[in-house]
Amino acid sequence: MDTTDVPLQAEMVELVPNGKHTATLSASALPSLAGDRFEENQTGVAEMEEFLPHGAEKKQTHFTDFEGKTSFGMSVFNLSNAIMGSGILGLAYAMANTGIILFLFLLTAVALLSSYSIHLLLKSSGIVGIRAYEQLGYRAFGTPGKLAAAIAITLQNIGAMSSYLYIVKSEVPLVIQTFLNLEEKTTDWYMNGNYLVILVSVTVILPLALMKQLGYLGYASGFSLSCMVFFLISVIYKKFQIPCPLPEQEGNLTGILNITSVSTSDYQNGYTVLQAPEQDTCSPSFFTLNSQTAYTIPIMAFAFVCHPEVLPIYTELKDPSKKKMQCISNISITVMYIMYFLAALFGYLTFYGRVESELLHTYNKVDPFDVLILCVRVAVLTAVTLTVPIVLFPVRRAIQQMLFQGKDFSWIRHIIIAVVLLTFINLLVIFAPSILGIFGLIGATSAPCLIFIFPAIFYIRIMPKDKEPLRSTPKILAACFALLGVVFMIMSLSFIIIDWATGGGKSGGSH
Repeated sequence: MDTTDVPLQAEMVELVPNGKHTATLSASALPSLAGDRFEENQTGVAEMEEFLPHGAEKKQTHFTDFEGKTSFGMSVFNLSNAIMGSGILGLAYAMANTGIILFLFLLTAVALLSSYSIHLLLKSSGIVGIRAYEQLGYRAFGTPGKLAAAIAITLQNIGAMSSYLYIVKSEVPLVIQTFLNLEEKTTDWYMNGNYLVILVSVTVILPLALMKQLGYLGYASGFSLSCMVFFLISVIYKKFQIPCPLPEQEGNLTGILNITSVSTSDYQNGYTVLQAPEQDTCSPSFFTLNSQTAYTIPIMAFAFVCHPEVLPIYTELKDPSKKKMQCISNISITVMYIMYFLAALFGYLTFYGRVESELLHTYNKVDPFDVLILCVRVAVLTAVTLTVPIVLFPVRRAIQQMLFQGKDFSWIRHIIIAVVLLTFINLLVIFAPSILGIFGLIGATSAPCLIFIFPAIFYIRIMPKDKEPLRSTPKILAACFALLGVVFMIMSLSFIIIDWATGGGKSGGSH
């Protein structure tokens, strides 16, 4: 690849948003741009059509010829929903093992690092005129780079969707049992999680997953976020309703719920956290270091995973620019940052050292038939369910990149891939829930790659040396960022191995 042509094309990409005024950029006007670079760009056009509507004419176009239709607000909803997941349920436990000050420091650092990572992705995409994670890998390292990005996205997001559907399988029967005020689970079909997860997948997830464009899911994402806002308000309200210390309960009310102790953070961080040690006092800790503190660091490190969705959302943005997409990313991260901190803070201040790794389970110590907590469970299940289609889009795109490169858009292929993916994930959740622990191990590898390593090394390779030398400050920072990702990967894998070796992986098998 001839890097000397890149700056000129970068200017073209910035000056010609959405294909406007393209008549001024004919091949005769820019003969130097009619060579290898444009020929390489054409190979990715058909692969991008999953997100792009077809025009009346059959022609190959640069991505800037596509007129995005998704508004700024809908893009914020979609990206925020991609970040949220259900990892928010485990952050109170993280605060219990770090203290309020250390938690706030870690959360702030991770939010800034995530914003910087998205900045690297957007800057790389602006240089070569590509808005596909896999194609950035191709431009940086050829086919190996493309396959590495596609495989990482596929494994990461399949694992996340499996975790989400396992929550649905485990929690929906309990919600129905509580709603019907039943003390014991019956054998009726509507109390069987296997039937219920299939029902939810077919009636809710599949229709949304069949949307041609990610932007159409903006309303669903907005509703999903409103459910999580309701969860946050309920957590704050309960802080002032539940006494501390907790009243003694007869028996272990949470014993039967331990099997449902699943969260997105568990999967994304690649390990199962352990129970926090009990504290005798109801006073908060501002700085805590214990045997579980190290386990919470990856929870924080991967709290803002949304990178596979960034470029598809950028593709569909109305009047797109790097500055506008970075603003969307910053707003989404800021909103999630505030929600994360408030949910963790008030959840922690409600139960202190007795908070469990899944916050909602802790409320059952007070009243397992609490109507408000029942409503919160329904809201969280709704949010998790509506997140699955958002996560499925990049997986389908990655499969298109690996298996159907250069093919025109096909509704049949579009539908078949979605059906096969959901069927495969349902089979995993129903018949082999223990395999989800393997996805935790994979997630500990793929998440650092998608968040830290790939954006940095793609940027170093794609940014031309005549514009930014290898020893320039931006590239040195990017190299340090990639090194940080390697450190997080080693830490996460080490924690998983230690957890499994000490028997902690027993519960992780259900993840």
